[in-house]
Amino acid sequence: MHCVGYAICMNILKSIGAVVVGFIVVVVLSTGTDTLVEYTGIFPLALTTGMLVFALVYRIIYTVLGGYITALIAPNSKMKHVWVLAGIGQLGGIAGVIGGWNLSAHWYPIMIAVTAIPAVVLGGWLRTKVLWK
Repeated sequence: MHCVGYAICMNILKSIGAVVVGFIVVVVLSTGTDTLVEYTGIFPLALTTGMLVFALVYRIIYTVLGGYITALIAPNSKMKHVWVLAGIGQLGGIAGVIGGWNLSAHWYPIMIAVTAIPAVVLGGWLRTKVLWK
């Protein structure tokens, strides 16, 4: 990567970092909670509909948080950064539908993919428009 000046390079790195941090927040919290509920026996190997709904709810909350954090630390054009994260989340959701089709009820990976963009954008919107500017 070739940057014209230090300030431009730093803005590019901050932009990339904002999206990466938002993504990491979602992944770490989601997989961490998955591991915790499996380890404690809350989620046995055979998942019920109620357990999948619970997992969907906490994943949506974490995804909203990822969008919020991306907007919080983006150096400028905060919602553009949020939309980039939303696109990455959508691609991940589609990959989850394909890769996880036979791992649980079919509605679950579909709902993960369907809620990716609205949840990330809601988080960014809460940060930029509702809670603090």
